[in-house]
Amino acid sequence: MPQTVCSGTMFTTPSGFSPHLACAEPGEEEEEAPQEGPGPGACLADGNPITSASLDTLIQNLVPTADYYPEKAYVFTFLLSARLFIPPPELLARVCELCIKQQQLDQSPLDTAKVRKFGPKILQLLTEWTETFPSDFRDEKMVGHLKDIIHRIAPCDEAYWKTLNQVLQKLSQRLALMSQGEESIVKVSLNASSISDKLVAFKTKPPPIQKDMLSICNDPYTLAQQLTHVELEHLSHIGPEEFVQAFVQKDPLDGTQQPCFSDQKKKTSNLEAYVRWFNRLCYLVATEICMPAKKKQRALVIEFFIDVARECFNIGNFNSLMAIISGMNMSPVSRLKKTWGKTKTAKFFILEHQMDPTGNFYNYRTALRGAAHRSQTANSNRERIVIPFFSLLIKDIYFLNEGCANRLPNGHVNFEKFVELARQVGEFMTWKQVECPFEEDRAILHYLHTAPIFSEDGLYLASYESESPENQVEKDRWKALRSNVLGKT
Repeated sequence: MPQTVCSGTMFTTPSGFSPHLACAEPGEEEEEAPQEGPGPGACLADGNPITSASLDTLIQNLVPTADYYPEKAYVFTFLLSARLFIPPPELLARVCELCIKQQQLDQSPLDTAKVRKFGPKILQLLTEWTETFPSDFRDEKMVGHLKDIIHRIAPCDEAYWKTLNQVLQKLSQRLALMSQGEESIVKVSLNASSISDKLVAFKTKPPPIQKDMLSICNDPYTLAQQLTHVELEHLSHIGPEEFVQAFVQKDPLDGTQQPCFSDQKKKTSNLEAYVRWFNRLCYLVATEICMPAKKKQRALVIEFFIDVARECFNIGNFNSLMAIISGMNMSPVSRLKKTWGKTKTAKFFILEHQMDPTGNFYNYRTALRGAAHRSQTANSNRERIVIPFFSLLIKDIYFLNEGCANRLPNGHVNFEKFVELARQVGEFMTWKQVECPFEEDRAILHYLHTAPIFSEDGLYLASYESESPENQVEKDRWKALRSNVLGKT
């Protein structure tokens, strides 16, 4: 069903994550945590596998030297999770301080040979940071720290100035694209409108000029392609940090009074916009089904969306697939028994089976693994498309966060938890980078974003007008809704 954006009420049942993940129990000591082989990003500078460590140790492990550079997976894992304990500007300041101290960058003259070995490594770290978490650098302090450390090493090699300019130029481009994307999402939200519920009471008369989906697009495969465009556009704007920032809360073992993001609004606008898109698609499907006055036309619309959902499944677009199924399962639609009686539903039941929540969405997760495997061995962008059922992905991350403590009782960071978090988020980051291989149809995209949709009350009104209430509860509700509509006229 349509999802709520609020993380606290969005999830109702625990979801699966790695059964091998060590979750801290009350009174558990660090030494008792199971020691497994090194996982992605799970090694310290000395090569030992890490399940937990102090924050200072983890920061030190991030700092490159002339002879050491942290594993790429470690960099992603720590930069993703560290924001739960320390704001990004403070983290970068700490990294720069350690670099200055270890490489003696505050002394004159500099050890040119030493700095030339160290320089490329610190530049690599800063480049990875700006490329993977560009939103961190919306804070001017971050850019200031970046410039300062490069200014300190630049006298040893003029090429560092060129690299600095390249990093800043690419960062500026990324930030500009992010801002444009956020502005377009706001614009689309403002353009979307709702049909007035009172229009439904007069369905025997021609409604105001109102197109329907079949008049815009009557080919299921084409619509599935355009839905994939919308999905990938939304995914492209979601940064990995949003998955962490969505669940920021007070750390009980932290001596400060506020969490790291208490001084600013949680930066989860793109994530929330994506959930709103899912809701919109649910209601759009339900609206399209409930709008037609004739039973035959409603059945035709249902069969059309069943075919669209099947094409979404074949493409690997599971989010649109679930939104369509959810829209058809909304009560105002599912109660239309006479309409469903005229509909060929065999394909719909197959799709419902694929997205059945039984066994923690076992069938869906199996299909998702198949799509992920196809993506890994693909020869074209068409085969690389994997768009997960997003609300379930968020739920998985939510329960990973809730089920395992961020810190162990001894104060150490439960790093093994964040390795698993980085694995899930990292997989998503790979999927979202796929370029949509389908040609855009602006008319269809415009309709998907701006077509009026009924509210829940409007859907019930349309449903009751299409097929009369069958019991007293429905009759009372219909009467109340009609009275409310007539009272507004």
